Amino acid sequence: MKRIGILGGTFNPIHLGHLAIAQWAYEKLKLDKVIFVPSYFPPHKTTRGVVEAKHRFEMVKLAIEDNSYFEISDFEIQKKGKSYSIDTVRYFRHHFPKPTKFYFLIGEDAYKTLSTWRNIEELLGITQFVVMNRPGFQRNPSAIPVRFLTMLGIDVSSSYIRKCLASSKSVKYFLPEKVLRYIKEHQLYQS
Repeated sequence: MKRIGILGGTFNPIHLGHLAIAQWAYEKLKLDKVIFVPSYFPPHKTTRGVVEAKHRFEMVKLAIEDNSYFEISDFEIQKKGKSYSIDTVRYFRHHFPKPTKFYFLIGEDAYKTLSTWRNIEELLGITQFVVMNRPGFQRNPSAIPVRFLTMLGIDVSSSYIRKCLASSKSVKYFLPEKVLRYIKEHQLYQS
């Protein structure tokens, strides 16, 4: 049986914390691969400060190109509109042979809103949610069955990186070098 991790997100921009989470999940859950799915328009976030989907897609592609266990999907970007996880999981379920077990990787920030996700009951029936710990978030009990995966805390966020970039501060050790070059080349996240 194939074991596929799905890591969705805005990736605005993708950073080393995202990559560490994916690698940790790949190893601990014994996954065959982790698929990164950049959203076109995230339903639970504001779009203020979100760069175009084509740029976020290219940055993810650059960040993962040296890892043969990581893939990228443009499903949500091609679909356009709001990105709902149920649509994404249905898509992968349709495109992978049975039996395939899906693991939907989320952070504790997303876990707090999980009960509000569209078609959450159906999602729970076709994927296993894996919640990755995140510094600064307190784990509250929930009736939703999830698996918790604890890794070393990497306290970095895309919003912090965007603030640094806008004020010309260094983000050298937060981003893959290729992603940083792409951001500079395309003049992204400038104030």
